[in-house]
Parts: sequence; structure tokens; C-alpha cells
Amino acid sequence: MAITREDVLKILSAVTVDAGGTTLPASGRLSQVVVDPTNRVMFSILIDPSEAERFEPIRRRAEGAILATPGVSGVFASLTSERGPNHPAQSTAPPPPSPGRAAPPPRTGPALPGVRHIVAVASGKGGVGKSTTACNLALALSAQGLKVGLLDADIYGPSVPKLFGLSGKPKVIEERLLAPMEGFGIKVMSIGFLIEAETAMIWRGPMVQSAITQMLREVAWGELDILVVDMPPGTGDAQLTMAQATPLSGAVIVSTPQDLALIDARRGVTMFRKVAVPILGVIENMATFICPNCGHASDIFGHGGARTEAERLNVPFLGEVPLDMTIRESSDAGRPVVAVAPDGPHAKVYRDIAKKLWSNLTGTDAPPTRAAPRIVIE
Repeated sequence: MAITREDVLKILSAVTVDAGGTTLPASGRLSQVVVDPTNRVMFSILIDPSEAERFEPIRRRAEGAILATPGVSGVFASLTSERGPNHPAQSTAPPPPSPGRAAPPPRTGPALPGVRHIVAVASGKGGVGKSTTACNLALALSAQGLKVGLLDADIYGPSVPKLFGLSGKPKVIEERLLAPMEGFGIKVMSIGFLIEAETAMIWRGPMVQSAITQMLREVAWGELDILVVDMPPGTGDAQLTMAQATPLSGAVIVSTPQDLALIDARRGVTMFRKVAVPILGVIENMATFICPNCGHASDIFGHGGARTEAERLNVPFLGEVPLDMTIRESSDAGRPVVAVAPDGPHAKVYRDIAKKLWSNLTGTDAPPTRAAPRIVIE
């Protein structure tokens, strides 16, 4: 039995959003409804972040009503604070900071219970080593004694399962709540755990937004000092969903040194500034290459471009990660360099970056007082 958009709207007309009996479709808060060929339904409800607690029961009622419909194979329903031109909450959006001024504090949105900080690791384009950086950065933060989680939000190209050497599917703890996978002392969630490895994610924007929201809010993250989010490359729907529907503490931009990559890195900085998410720093990845045979230094992608760009944009520079075969080989093997060689020179680079990040995030160099965890080599 095929489900149509009209069927969905009719069902949602039984869901009210206020005491006056305004229906969800009539409220002006319902995003475009999408029904894919497998009868999976996707939609979002537009809210102001301050309305999240009130609208969560409404979201659940709407989701349940659709899920109870014969023929429906699944539902992705999310709350989002993305503001369209006619949305009543538009006037509450903070103005974007000018390039020469510090970003305002992160907006208050629906927080994740038990999670102190959520930090996005982003890039303006693919191929700059963002996922490898996010993975080793999470491990370096854990090595400081922090409780760390890692969310792979790159729906179209999930890399974290490979980087951590993890496979299998997460356990369902209770209805609509998953237990995260664990690797090297880090709690990990990725769409890669829920689909076959060679499946092509041919999803439209609302589906991507809903999947990211569900992986954030329907996973038992527990108590975390920081949740590192490996963002998809670019500045599209997924980035806006994270930036506007989640109380991000800040964002880290990863770029290679050459001008072509830095152009896109600028776009990433601009996007986060426009949605009032502080830039915690820029990382230059794939910097100087040292030949393992002769020791000659080669700036294959240039050198210092990200540092110069960070100074121009008046954002912190966190450090340089070299272009090195050890990092590549350990990543391909699912044994991240910070975990398997914690005393090596490459791990030190990531640890130094993690210390600067935590300092920029909290204003202190000291992690919470607790015994440092021992990273388990798996």
C-alpha cells in the first residue's frame, strides 16, 4: 500500500499544537513532508529553541500517529529551529557577528541530558582529513581525563566505524533508544552501524536532518564532558540542522593549507558565525611532509595557509597535523594513532590541539577532576 503526502497531512490533522485546537498542518510549523519509495515518512516541526520541551510530546504524538498507519515502514520526525522567512521566531535570531569580533555565546536549545559540551568538527569541503582529525581529537580529549563521545554525522560518507575498527549494530535499550558502540574508551554512534557498508545513502535534506537529530537524541550517551560531532563536509542542510537545532558549544574547522581548500574553510567559518556558533579554532591538516627515508621536508599542499587564514578571520589557530604515512596507515587499520601510539610524535600533536580546544571551550586548561582513563588497545 503506497503512502502519499496527502495521507500524511490528513493523519497529522488530528495532532493539535495548542489549547485552541490548532492542528499541526494549520500551524505553519510543519516542514515539507517527504515520503520515500519504501513508504518511510520524513518531516520536521519548526520551533524556537525555547519551545523544545513543550513541542517534544507533540513530535512524539505526530510520529506515533504516522507509525501506526498501515503500510508505513518508518518515520523520521524531528524538531528544528531553522527559521524560514515567515516563521514567527525569526526576529529572535541573533545578528551574525562581524569578522573582527568574537562570536556571541552559543544559543540555548534543547540540550542532551548529561552532555556538557557539543563541539562540531567541520570542513568546507571533503578530502581534507576531517574524520581522521575528529577521531584522533576525541581520543586526545579522552586522554586528558574527559568523558568523550563521538557522533559520525556524515550521513553520505560515514568513516568513523572504519577509523575505530568497529562493526555490528547498536543494541536497542528500550523503545527508540540505542546504546552507543564503544571503541578505545569512546562512545561512538554512526549511520554506518545501521546500514550495509556498500549502501548508497540517496537521501534528501529532510531525511538527513531527521537521521542526525535521531542519532543525537535517541542514543543513550550518558554522562559526557564533550560530544565531538564529525560533520559532513560543506554548508548545507546537515550543518544547519546541527547548528540551529542543537546547543553547539562551538565548532572546529579543518582545512589543508592550499588556497583551494581555504576558500571553502572561509565559507564554513562564515556559516557558523551566521548562526551564532563560536569558532573554537582552525586546524591545518596534511601540513609538512617529512620523507621517512631521507628526512627532507616537503610542503606538498603548501604550509601555513590555515594559520594565516585564522589570523585574518580573527579566530584561534589550534595547530598543524603533518602529512604522514603513520597516521594514514593506522587510520586504515582501524587503530587510530592517538590510541595505539599515545607516546609518539603524532599523538602529541593531537594532544596539544585538544588542550588548546578545551581551553578555548572552557576558559581553563584543567580537565574535570577525576582519574585519567586508560585507553584500551583493541
